[in-house]
Amino acid sequence: MVLPVFDTSLSEAEMDQMVENATNASNFLKAISHEGRLMILCHLVSGEKSVTELEELLSARQAAVSQQLSRLRLEGLVVPRREGKTIYYRLADNRPRRVLELVYELFCVEETEAARA
Repeated sequence: MVLPVFDTSLSEAEMDQMVENATNASNFLKAISHEGRLMILCHLVSGEKSVTELEELLSARQAAVSQQLSRLRLEGLVVPRREGKTIYYRLADNRPRRVLELVYELFCVEETEAARA
């Protein structure tokens, strides 16, 4: 994939769209840049999890997990579902999964392969 070169002949509407896209991308990257939020997303790639399950997987307190889930929800990356007193979360769409696959490939695959050698 080739990234488009900045074109000075873009219309004002195209420039406005470019700025909006950059803002959305920046917000997305800020949301996943926190270790706790990144770990939550990693766990949600395998499927829906309750807040309690996430607490156990992360070895974190409920307040910390809820705070990170709140930010991910605000950014539209996760979707909650209530069943009785239990709240479950899942990925809102495929964007986090695609980014996490690349992050895994860049930061985890080589380490896993090196550990096996």
